Amino acid sequence: MRKKASDALPGSSWSPFEINSNLPPERADIVIVGGGVVGWSIAYWLKQKERVRGGVKVVVVEKDPKYSQASTVLSAGGIRQQFSLPENIHLSLASADFMRNINEHLGVLNEEPVDLQFNQSGYLFLASEEVAHIMEENYSTQRYAGAKVSLLSPTQLKEKFPWINTDGVVLASYDQVLRVIAEVISTGMASSRHQQPARQNIAFVKAGEKPHQHLSQSGRAARNSTGLAADGLENEGWFDPWTLLNAFRRKAISMGVIQCCGEVTAPQEHHSVVHVGIMARVEQVQMPNSLEYQPVECAIVVNAAGAFSAKLTEMLGIGFGPKHSIAGIPLPVEPRKRYVYVVHCPDGPGLDSPFLIDYSGVYFRREGLGGNYIAGRSPEEAEEPDTSNLEVDHQFFEDKVWPSLASRVPVFEKLKVRSAWAGFYDYNTFDQNGIIGMHPLINNMYFATGFSGHGLQHSPAVGRSVAELILDGNFTTLDLSGLGFRRILAKEPMLERNIV
Repeated sequence: MRKKASDALPGSSWSPFEINSNLPPERADIVIVGGGVVGWSIAYWLKQKERVRGGVKVVVVEKDPKYSQASTVLSAGGIRQQFSLPENIHLSLASADFMRNINEHLGVLNEEPVDLQFNQSGYLFLASEEVAHIMEENYSTQRYAGAKVSLLSPTQLKEKFPWINTDGVVLASYDQVLRVIAEVISTGMASSRHQQPARQNIAFVKAGEKPHQHLSQSGRAARNSTGLAADGLENEGWFDPWTLLNAFRRKAISMGVIQCCGEVTAPQEHHSVVHVGIMARVEQVQMPNSLEYQPVECAIVVNAAGAFSAKLTEMLGIGFGPKHSIAGIPLPVEPRKRYVYVVHCPDGPGLDSPFLIDYSGVYFRREGLGGNYIAGRSPEEAEEPDTSNLEVDHQFFEDKVWPSLASRVPVFEKLKVRSAWAGFYDYNTFDQNGIIGMHPLINNMYFATGFSGHGLQHSPAVGRSVAELILDGNFTTLDLSGLGFRRILAKEPMLERNIV
């Protein structure tokens, strides 16, 4: 369009159109809608798995380049393996392993190493009499899936965390395992080839059991001689969401992924190819009356638009077909607003404090040092706040959060609220679980959305799984077929009972 305008005015270099260097290319293989951590993880894994360098042209489109409303950076940053579904547990285990070795994956030559600030202090769930049986069922599922989780009685809980008021608690679930490290000490000079690695004498012990019950013969001998024991934490805790997002983005761009700031509008299907129109933007200022847009011809669109992913499917007509047809079933994802409060309590729980989830729904975790914590809770269905903005309801803390928080941790009676923010969940109203995979009618649209609060923590494993589905044609590492769109068509929810 600019060239035509210039040709029409050959005697002048003036143009009525400002040149926008941020427009995406006219053609790409894969367009990922949504530049949050899930979108950038998918982009990274697509490039990681491409068979020929530069063989897959990937564009990531994000409408909020400063991430001022992005769910990724407005979350509490937790990761846990204590879910009720095996799929979510396996996603957590794989993602935690990725994070522990993040620089092996996301390190960039001549750039600073990634410091995720991964604090593996664990998650602690508390159960009342009413829900204790659910915790026991979840525990069995978690252990079978390979998660190292322990059940604690109220007495054990009080011994471990004296600052907790155990009234009403009949059971607790904690991801801490007692790691007994035994050292075989020989009485003479032993050659290195006869020395056994210390990790062969490591045993994982459930809370309440004696370490020596699980030690090997050599381990028992070492225990008798050294008596050395230490606590260990694995796979649960919290990290810096912004760092993870930037690490994925930096690495993906270094591998050739194209970043575009814009908003996808009115995609159209044409000969099995989706044309994506992207409105030009200047920083965060949308120009709705502008004629400038860039059609991007691509083979595949990945919907990773988070809380607003249903808007993209509506543009394709999904949900507007005959009532009982596949085309008439909408994507059941909507934004749900959640508040996070930053509080200060100098005498609060110390460095051993885990990410605590009370059965009332209230949670808290430590935020750095100096007596700072973040806390919150999900509202009841009838209390869901307005999602037209990200304003914080401070009265919600006074009425719904603080009383339960102070009841469980009495020292929090003296806390002071320092700040607060709000963010969106991409809430799956069908079963509060992620929707991963292809739409049954539109075979070049893939979903990675609806995680209902655990998209950030599962992003490394979800990105790999979506890339496998696109490039390999199936899930090759984790079987996530049960999380596909077809369960919605069949009205067979996979309910996750551990939603925070």
